[in-house]
Amino acid sequence: GVPNPPVPTGRGCTDIVCCVLLVVAIVGYVVVGVVAWTHGDPRKVIHPTDSRGQFLPHHAGTARPLPMAGSPQKGGGLAVSPAAPPCPPHTQICVNKCPDRYLTYLGVSSTKKDLEYYRNFCIPEFNPKLNKAVPKVLSDKECPAMLIPSTPLARRCLPAIQAKKGVIMVGNETTYDDGHGRRRNVTELLEGAKKANVVLETRQLAMKIFEDYTVSWYWIIIGLVIAMVASLIFIVLLRFLAGIMVWVMIVMVILVLGYGIFHCYMEYAKLKGEAGSDVSLADLGFQTDLRVYLHLRQTWLAFMIILCVVELVIILLLIFLRKRILIAIALIKEASRAVGHVMSSLLFPLCTFFLLCLCIAYWASTAVFLSTSNEAVYKVFNESACPFSGQTCRPETFNTSNVTKLCPDAQCLFAFYGGETAYHKYLIVLQFFNVFMFFWLANFVIALGQVTLAGAFASYYWAFKKPDDMPAFPLFSAFGRALR
Repeated sequence: GVPNPPVPTGRGCTDIVCCVLLVVAIVGYVVVGVVAWTHGDPRKVIHPTDSRGQFLPHHAGTARPLPMAGSPQKGGGLAVSPAAPPCPPHTQICVNKCPDRYLTYLGVSSTKKDLEYYRNFCIPEFNPKLNKAVPKVLSDKECPAMLIPSTPLARRCLPAIQAKKGVIMVGNETTYDDGHGRRRNVTELLEGAKKANVVLETRQLAMKIFEDYTVSWYWIIIGLVIAMVASLIFIVLLRFLAGIMVWVMIVMVILVLGYGIFHCYMEYAKLKGEAGSDVSLADLGFQTDLRVYLHLRQTWLAFMIILCVVELVIILLLIFLRKRILIAIALIKEASRAVGHVMSSLLFPLCTFFLLCLCIAYWASTAVFLSTSNEAVYKVFNESACPFSGQTCRPETFNTSNVTKLCPDAQCLFAFYGGETAYHKYLIVLQFFNVFMFFWLANFVIALGQVTLAGAFASYYWAFKKPDDMPAFPLFSAFGRALR
């Protein structure tokens, strides 16, 4: 036989510095993940909170935050965000059920009617037996000034707005008592509802996508299995019928494009003389219903011209590159033989896919935990002038502080999730590091798969006697070599 060529001298490892940097970066990435998982709480993203930053109770499936003592103009009639009250100092509380009727605290306190029902929408510390004056209860934000019929949406109580014969109504009423003796139009509630819909519609879209996956996951798996089986059959056929299959596919592409040209011409001719079919695409403009364009002659003319150009380009390529096609057929035959000797290469992409899923899962979970690792920040809110307004406070010691003495109407309410520590200040930097590491590791995994497959097929290509001179497990040998 032919003697093996001498092994070139001077071989050695390359990119040692880059390898060390990658290992250090991975260690740092693990540290960031552990710290984020220690401080983070994904419930802050999923579950709404009340004005004290407390989550909705899990045992009550219908629990929802309800805003209190707010006027629609200020936005106090809506719970918008799971992280912060939309318009402090209006209080939000957790309720077991959204209100289903119009009531005012002034009305129920004066007649004692429905007071027990109204009590469900007051803060837990409210005690009706103390017989506090109505203005005092409202100024202390213990109860909302009014209740309006509401409906649960994304675990929040929103006004039950409906339109009847073009008239905006809430609970079959066009006006309501705001709890301070004034009648207001329900259209004033629409502004707050519009602001809330931006968040809620996005959440609903995400939930809809998730629900679709949960319902049709088995169809997705069946489709992937069918695609894999079809690919395997195609590879096997290429090994024995490469030339025939390549030419058949080329001819089929030409025939399909030819039929497309014929169909476009028939549609173009059929629309001749029909009303509205001669409108130009420029005059029609953008339409959300794409079927409208199929009733225009200009649309089918454009399709026909595009298909004719593509058909002409393919025919010219066949004429001038016919020798290259013969070389490609020979390469496909050789590649199919190589796959036959390295069958494990067909399953190796699953390993790459698994590693990529691992990278994506680690990045997504770390991002969520980082974004929810803030602490609850409470601030002083008040309606009258107060020098402490906007300053941070602690609810546990607020009632005994000087703030309540100087500003009797001040409240210590949950504002947002944040923090003043070095860790909280550099959260955005950690998020950028998280994204950077995701791209680095994802591309490393893809490149690792490419190098592994290249090494496995190189062992086949350079083997003098196939398969005797090939390693017992060429793919595993190439994988170990790539890692080393």
